Amino acid sequence: MGIVHAKGPDTAYPAMVGSKGLPPPPPPGHQHQGQHKVLVLDNKDAKVEHVHIEGLQKTKSDMIAHLVKDVLSATSIEEAIKKSNNARNKMEDLGIFKRVNIFIDTSKGPSAHPNGLDVTFKVKESKRMSGGVHTLVGNNEGSLVVGLKSPNVFGRAEKIISEYSYGTKKSSGFHVSFIKPFRGDLQKSFTASVFKVVGDFAPSGYKDTDKGVSLDLSFPSFVGKQSLRWEGIWRELNCLSRTTSFAVREEAGHTLKSSLKHIYTCDTRNEAIFPSSGYLIKLNQELAGYTGGDVKFLKEEVEFQFNQSLFWDSVLSCSLTGGILKPLDNSTSHILDRFFLGGPNSIRGFSLRGIGPHSDGDAIGAEAFWAAGLHLYTPLPFNPGKGGFGDLFRTHFFVNAGNLGNVNFDDTWNANLDRMLENLRWSYGAGVVLRLGRIARIEINYCVPMRAENSDKITDGLQIGVGINFL
Repeated sequence: MGIVHAKGPDTAYPAMVGSKGLPPPPPPGHQHQGQHKVLVLDNKDAKVEHVHIEGLQKTKSDMIAHLVKDVLSATSIEEAIKKSNNARNKMEDLGIFKRVNIFIDTSKGPSAHPNGLDVTFKVKESKRMSGGVHTLVGNNEGSLVVGLKSPNVFGRAEKIISEYSYGTKKSSGFHVSFIKPFRGDLQKSFTASVFKVVGDFAPSGYKDTDKGVSLDLSFPSFVGKQSLRWEGIWRELNCLSRTTSFAVREEAGHTLKSSLKHIYTCDTRNEAIFPSSGYLIKLNQELAGYTGGDVKFLKEEVEFQFNQSLFWDSVLSCSLTGGILKPLDNSTSHILDRFFLGGPNSIRGFSLRGIGPHSDGDAIGAEAFWAAGLHLYTPLPFNPGKGGFGDLFRTHFFVNAGNLGNVNFDDTWNANLDRMLENLRWSYGAGVVLRLGRIARIEINYCVPMRAENSDKITDGLQIGVGINFL
């Protein structure tokens, strides 16, 4: 992080300007030469005459000029400092600079304005190549990730990212992505990826290997973030063991999916792991089969979450999610495209993929689902470790409900709705939630399933979940 320096005409050293325009004491080791003059900068008229960028090597100057041009519109010293800070934040968010410093000085020269300012950004670019090893927490699985990144490939904040991951449940993946932001705006970007993902799905008795490419265009809108995506995936399904059910064996082999996706996200939550305010709306539409491939379907998913702070630092959270899959052109749905429900990350008190149709013990999924949750999060009893380690924990009370099944598109909407509500499952319980930084959380809950079908697999009692997305 850089430091904003404002150099006044009567100061012998650059004064670090605070939020109220008052400089703090001189830097360590610097002695006052006589009486120090305090510069009161609030609402002091000024005009930014020049903005200089120093230290650019590979980065194109026109992209950076677009990010800092708003500084020229400042009409006071305080506004110049704020807009310079905003510009610096945009530059740092690009991930292509190791350091960004800002220096503000009075304009000099015969044609200088009496209240003129010159703003200089001094940058140091990041290395052309960097790598690292880190861990990644997914839904009920941890992974070791080895990555290599090349930032600023062509000088306009383009990135090439390569990663290989290996999970605790025998999953593995490799992907290479090229990311191109538009005019330095990371909210508007184009991404092209090549990937291979291998995963074992023991509750369903199969192993899935996906090899594919994707193209993604993301951009903000006045209602939220939009993403348009094309995916082409060659999928190979193999049986995990000799005991895999015949219904799953029938699905084994190769399929080619080519699909168009639209993803809409509106997220006003103050954070993703322990939100205390705001809401999340996410819509996902997928149309497969009309750009190639041998699977054809229309798939719709919706997710909603609302959070409200209550008394005594407690938070009430409501969530609702659902989806429907319609095979097209008289085709049948494939197990890799169907929905599954149950587990510590969705309807608690049931095993992973434990709700819905099963064949010889293997979950085979269905074409429609819904799930809802009501949660109350409170601090730990007696607030141990408040203000420190104790803030990573929350007490958790919940009620979950949902259903998974197939619908008949020849029936009326009300008939299908009654069918999805008829055999709903629900459970309740309590436990403790632990935050893992700002990327994931662990839930340890005691669950009491209250309603289930004979084919369901329940987990009555203690259940542990690790992941990012929870119902």
